[in-house]
Amino acid sequence: MQILPSASLAPYIKSYTVVTIDTDLRDEIFYPSGYVDLIINISGGFAATIINGRQKDTPDIELLGHLTLPTRLTAAKGTSVLIARFYPYAGTLFFSDPLSEFTNYATDMYDVPKMESRDLYDRIMQADNLYSKIKVLESYLLQQLKKNESRIKKTAMVQALSQDIFMNQYTLDLSAMAQVSGLSARYIQKLYLTHIGLSPSSFAAVTRFNKSLQMVLNTHQSLTAIAYDCGYYDQAHFIKEFKKFTDITPSASRLSMIKNNTDLQQVVNIGF
Repeated sequence: MQILPSASLAPYIKSYTVVTIDTDLRDEIFYPSGYVDLIINISGGFAATIINGRQKDTPDIELLGHLTLPTRLTAAKGTSVLIARFYPYAGTLFFSDPLSEFTNYATDMYDVPKMESRDLYDRIMQADNLYSKIKVLESYLLQQLKKNESRIKKTAMVQALSQDIFMNQYTLDLSAMAQVSGLSARYIQKLYLTHIGLSPSSFAAVTRFNKSLQMVLNTHQSLTAIAYDCGYYDQAHFIKEFKKFTDITPSASRLSMIKNNTDLQQVVNIGF
């Protein structure tokens, strides 16, 4: 179930999603999404992520930063989470630390200084229904946005730079980006690490991968055609990059979806 954010937060938050686990999951894989997710355990159920070999039980409130490697999920039947999905450039408006501090990590928000996470969680859990819970969360996020409004200008710069990557088939020419924007390549690197948590090249790779994953799972195009449509040098480059993010080849991913008769995007997009 997805719910759109209010107009004030729509430029920064893609959606709110409630995911309820219908059956026990063990070591289900999900892939880098290109988004940052704030995950709130609204059921008290058990879930855990394994990122880069490190298992982390899902706490009351967790921030899942940008991922650049496949992640595994274990969750008990009946576990429900509310996920606020932030656009890749927007996280710095709501969280005090540079986004690079959260990359490839699931952070217990109770451990983050200056975040009033315990009070927020208590108020969310006291709310009677889902829409009331989201209203409580939005009120908190609007307060954070107001505190960090001085960062909006730089956030807009990163958003504009990222549009250049999207328009150029998810490929990165940092020198050209610097020349067009009037910013130095070094400053662009710093902007991305602070506001997105990834270097420009890593961000381009993740967004390119997600475009290719959608096409692998949802079209019948050949892998060669997908590779060129998504800006890879050739099919070999595509397969190598795809395996880096998933541990399997594109063809194996497509066959797995057909064999299981499931939409793997459900697993990809769980994000917790």
